[in-house]
Amino acid sequence: MTDADVIVVGAGLAGLAATRELALAGHRVILVDQESEQTLGGQARWSLGGLFLVGTPEQRLAGVRDGHDLALADWLASAGFDEQGQDRWPRRWAEAYVDFASGEKRRHLRSLGVRLALPVMWPERGSGSARGPGNSVPRFHLTWGSGPGIVAAFAGPVLEAAAEGRVSLRFHHRVDGLVTQGGSVTGVRGRLLAPDAATSSAPNSRDTVGDFELRAGCVLAAAGGMGGSEELIHKHWPTERLGPAPEELLIGVPPHVDGRMLSIVAAAGGSVIHLNRMWHYPDGVGHAEPAWPRHGVRVLAGPSPLWLDATGRRLPAPFFPGHDSLGPLGHVIGAGHAHSWLVLTRSMAERELTLSGSDQNTALAERDLRAYLTGLTARVPTSVQTLIRHREDLVVHSTLRGLVDGMNALTPASPLDYARVKREVRARDEQMSRAYSKDFQSMAVRNARAYWPDRLFKVASPHALLDRRHGPLLAVRLRPLTRKTLGGLETDLSARVLRCDGSALDGLFAAGEAAGFGGGGMHGHRALEGTFLGGCVFSGLTAGRAIASALG
Repeated sequence: MTDADVIVVGAGLAGLAATRELALAGHRVILVDQESEQTLGGQARWSLGGLFLVGTPEQRLAGVRDGHDLALADWLASAGFDEQGQDRWPRRWAEAYVDFASGEKRRHLRSLGVRLALPVMWPERGSGSARGPGNSVPRFHLTWGSGPGIVAAFAGPVLEAAAEGRVSLRFHHRVDGLVTQGGSVTGVRGRLLAPDAATSSAPNSRDTVGDFELRAGCVLAAAGGMGGSEELIHKHWPTERLGPAPEELLIGVPPHVDGRMLSIVAAAGGSVIHLNRMWHYPDGVGHAEPAWPRHGVRVLAGPSPLWLDATGRRLPAPFFPGHDSLGPLGHVIGAGHAHSWLVLTRSMAERELTLSGSDQNTALAERDLRAYLTGLTARVPTSVQTLIRHREDLVVHSTLRGLVDGMNALTPASPLDYARVKREVRARDEQMSRAYSKDFQSMAVRNARAYWPDRLFKVASPHALLDRRHGPLLAVRLRPLTRKTLGGLETDLSARVLRCDGSALDGLFAAGEAAGFGGGGMHGHRALEGTFLGGCVFSGLTAGRAIASALG
């Protein structure tokens, strides 16, 4: 006897998207999660809410010409799939996802009440090569309501289905294993965790109060990746590409993103691939109000600031803010450093500096139009005001000498040589002051300002760092920040989990970050940004529709 048609493990965005599809198809679903109901939506609740979309009216309004073929070329160049290795299904999922982002994705989200905010943004601008990684054009569409707004679009129908008895929500249920019968997955088993007053960010109590076992026609694993487990990150760190892992990392996701479901499925015979493909950032700072140990948040900077390593040397082209994430991360870590520096003026900070996340962008998250429009033209964004108040990673001074002294006070174990920093600043200023320049960063600033939304709202007019009219000077200490698992459970295009021999593990499906957002790693080695929330939606929809079709 079964308890439901389907058991969904993980109440994050992918799990919600799949559960909604299954409930709409008339199937009985049990949705289990080890955390409390306050965490419904998972990591998406913390997200800025950016979406990778292709060929949209919002792009056309900004004068951006985009299309499926260009987006797919950018994706494949960034992914760097290994055609001779385990990238058969990841590549097919990538192709399917770009199809989705070029067509159904925007329509589907609008049907759920999701609306987009202007302007369209342009992260991961690339390596400077036409055939290299990066976005050729702006594609990062902000969601009105940010991450919580997307969560609400899927959580609302699921909660309605729960009220009607079609979905059963089982929080504080920690899955410890899969139930199998005759080689097929038929359920889950685990421990009941003691309820407590945990917030949406703090992990639930790990005290156990009982056992449970649930059976169903099939199981969907959607319990996320391993970005909150420093142990697993160090275990799978891609030393050959990024150098040795730093001893201490800022943690960008809650501790319950612990990768447990990956090992549970592996123990049942499922194929787990590409865990050494990760998406971490080089530009993290400590959170002003940490919700977990070493809680970090990402700095979103425009192209103008000067990026220095821990010794005061300028990062080489094309490692400019906003252009590439993994390249600068590997450069800084590979040189044996645990931090780098961003040097900028007040004028740059007013236009080009902000922090990522729904909690750092409350006007967007709360759908406050007046505050959002004010923020686009604010002299100092609210999130930067927070950074300035707390000063854990920030130095401000009117002179370069005073700035460097403050930087050295913050990192006394790796002092900067003032003369070296001064040479780098003056060399940058000399090139930036010219209408024509051999400096690639100067070219990048002018290219960014050719995009009119950047010129109006996001990129300061080119100027010298030592121009006192734009002072004082600011220096932001940047540290590596964990985020996403790009590998995961290998799945076919129906989201069925595969065994190591390529056959399907009957009765088991996977979606979201647990599946590397599809196939075991549809991003390949690097992402184009705005693809994580969309990846959860797409893989959740795909899994939900495939399971509904299989159940009949």
